[in-house]
Amino acid sequence: MKKNDKYPLIWTRDLTKSYFGDAVPTHALRGVSFEIKSGEFVAIMGPSGSGKSTLLHLIGFLDRQTKGDFRFDGSTIDDYEKEELAHIRNQKMGFIFQAFHLLARTTVYDNVRLPLVYSSIPESQWDELVRKAIERVQLTDRINHEPSQLSGGEKQRVAIARALVNTPQVVFADEPTGNLDSKSGEIVMDTLQELNAEDGHTIILITHETYTAEHAQRIIYMRDGLIESDKKVSTQRHAHDGFKK
Repeated sequence: MKKNDKYPLIWTRDLTKSYFGDAVPTHALRGVSFEIKSGEFVAIMGPSGSGKSTLLHLIGFLDRQTKGDFRFDGSTIDDYEKEELAHIRNQKMGFIFQAFHLLARTTVYDNVRLPLVYSSIPESQWDELVRKAIERVQLTDRINHEPSQLSGGEKQRVAIARALVNTPQVVFADEPTGNLDSKSGEIVMDTLQELNAEDGHTIILITHETYTAEHAQRIIYMRDGLIESDKKVSTQRHAHDGFKK
């Protein structure tokens, strides 16, 4: 049996993360267990200091747990060399951050193309993939614009296109509406919800906002490094019909 036939896409058991300084150790995660299947849209909620960002770093192969077990598509972080981990993050994971992290004085096209430069995908396929990703977030008319010429919501949609360009197995969205006004934030969340509902992308959303989390199908609520609740969303917010500029 193949490893990824036995486990769901994301699988954790008693996941613990502690930071050891000169004083008393800080326990960011205190034993977290949950599973996320391919195609789910899951929001991880909690106040500042609850452990949600630490959890994102662990399940995104950006950090290593202190104790416990985490498997992504059946494999643990110890199954890979450092270079292989970078490849996994590039090929199988897409990341969207609150601060956009777009390159200034670089067009939308080239920002979205960037992950392909570090991938194993043949260069002959890059143009089609970039244009398809930009079209998916309805920014074709901004393809030659630079970030300074875009609104906050448009910048985040560029970041979403960049996360999608490698067709990853999972997209991690870390407070994607944190720097946006409510209207732009709603458009971004509608985009993520449509990517999940229409294209089947697995979305893992980190947020402290209930309104944002309700776009997901399921909410894992964290407090003090532990999972306080894990429930399906009773009434998922529906994406708007189309995007508003």
